[in-house]
Amino acid sequence: MTRKFDKKKFTKILLLSLFIILVVIVVTNRTAFADVGNNNSYDSGSSNDYGDSGDGFFLFYILFDLLGPFGALIVIAIGVAVFMYLKKTGKLQKMQVEQENMIAEQQAQLSESTNNSALSNAVAQNIQTNDPNFSEDAFIGWAREVFMKIQQAWNDRDWKVIRPFETQELFNQHNQQLEEYIKNNKINKIEKISIRYCGLKSYRVDGDKEVLVVELHATMRDYVVDAKTNEVLESDPNRNWFMKYDMTFNRKKGVLTEAGRSNKSTTNCPNCGAPTEITSSGQCEYCKSIITTGEHDWVLSNIVSIK
Repeated sequence: MTRKFDKKKFTKILLLSLFIILVVIVVTNRTAFADVGNNNSYDSGSSNDYGDSGDGFFLFYILFDLLGPFGALIVIAIGVAVFMYLKKTGKLQKMQVEQENMIAEQQAQLSESTNNSALSNAVAQNIQTNDPNFSEDAFIGWAREVFMKIQQAWNDRDWKVIRPFETQELFNQHNQQLEEYIKNNKINKIEKISIRYCGLKSYRVDGDKEVLVVELHATMRDYVVDAKTNEVLESDPNRNWFMKYDMTFNRKKGVLTEAGRSNKSTTNCPNCGAPTEITSSGQCEYCKSIITTGEHDWVLSNIVSIK
């Protein structure tokens, strides 16, 4: 029995099939995780990675069942042609970026609506049992400032300005990562940073030091360019990434917050109050104190991206 060709039905199936193909391609990408010193793998799918082969086989099976082998091949051929056109004109990449930006914003809004202020308050109260002048708001404000400073320093490829706020070990690690970018004539651009949540996550005493973890969520643009030509090498300058970080701060056990101070100032030595003219060893040029060991106040010892 010869199957009667239904032009109206064929058009609907064709449009639906093309839409499904494009959706499969666009949503293939997923958010990767990065941190300062950029460990972002940008693994959003290469130009030849358009989805799982099983999905393509299942789609072909549906088309084959509805249209027969000839009709299915026509639809797929048209779909491939449309895909190649979108890719060639750059519209496909724009669709992918818009999709990822929408996902990043949804994740950011979710983090804002579910922030754990009760946990942050409880952590602050725990610290205040031994350090009554500790201020949750002041410390969170300072942690946000440190985060912004280290991202800006990374973007400017000038890590020495961060020396007062990191331990020697973390400073060396980040500085080495940055030097690798400079050696390879690359610049990792970090732009349009928007902190969406920042709160205290945990506190503990570990031997002779106190350990305080802050959780921070942010959206940002994160991509790599050639230092000479400014050509984009990795990621997309128009793509937003949603990131979650754990920032770990240490200080010597028994050190107390001074009344009237908003934790550590980012412009003055916590020991003598002089402007932070800090040497590469973390020493204040005025009073010669080593101010990045946690002897005087909190210092950043680690920052990692989390899921």
